[in-house]
Amino acid sequence: MTIEMEPSMNLVEAIKQRRAARAFKSDPIPDGLLQAILELGVRSPSGYNLQPWRFIVVREQQNKEKLKACAFNQRQVGEAPVVLICCGDRRAANSENIEAVIHLAEERGVMTDSYAEYMRSSIPQFFANHPSFGTMEAWTNRHTMLAVAHMMIVAKSYGVDSCPMEGFVTSQVKEAFQIPEEVDVCCLLALGYADEPFKQYGGRFGIEQVCFGESYGESFRLS
Repeated sequence: MTIEMEPSMNLVEAIKQRRAARAFKSDPIPDGLLQAILELGVRSPSGYNLQPWRFIVVREQQNKEKLKACAFNQRQVGEAPVVLICCGDRRAANSENIEAVIHLAEERGVMTDSYAEYMRSSIPQFFANHPSFGTMEAWTNRHTMLAVAHMMIVAKSYGVDSCPMEGFVTSQVKEAFQIPEEVDVCCLLALGYADEPFKQYGGRFGIEQVCFGESYGESFRLS
């Protein structure tokens, strides 16, 4: 799909102006704009391009109320015109998904037979050894949050506000929305147009406090 609408602000301004909205107006997000946010959001990177993220798009008020009851009755869930239940699918490493990713690249003419065989042999081994993560859920959550971060910045660039939310009871959300056992709820993402009260910018630690040079704890300086 070619996205024809143009963002209302550039990338730097979108990053600077993004805030977690505490309240939302009732104004709906146009379908074309929502599609743009979702499509650009899932351009996010993922290991081996396995794309383990899954999103339940909740727009019906009765379903938002059902979700709100699972999320400690937080007002954003009931007010936002769209709430995404952002999930990570642990089945992303299964052979069916690997073959789907290979086929996707073949359709675009960017997959060689040798690399396809490499994927078929190396991906199962990578997940069997899991050298960089403790659980499959940790791996899928990493990649899902990359996509969520993309969506928040894309949304803000089009003038749409957001609020990422961790406050929910996972078991209740999974039961209420028929989420399979192999799929984990990573976060909720409310999308819409912010209403008061606005969350003010609380500041960020300077890079000298959070960035180290060459080794953890070593001072980092730019020349």
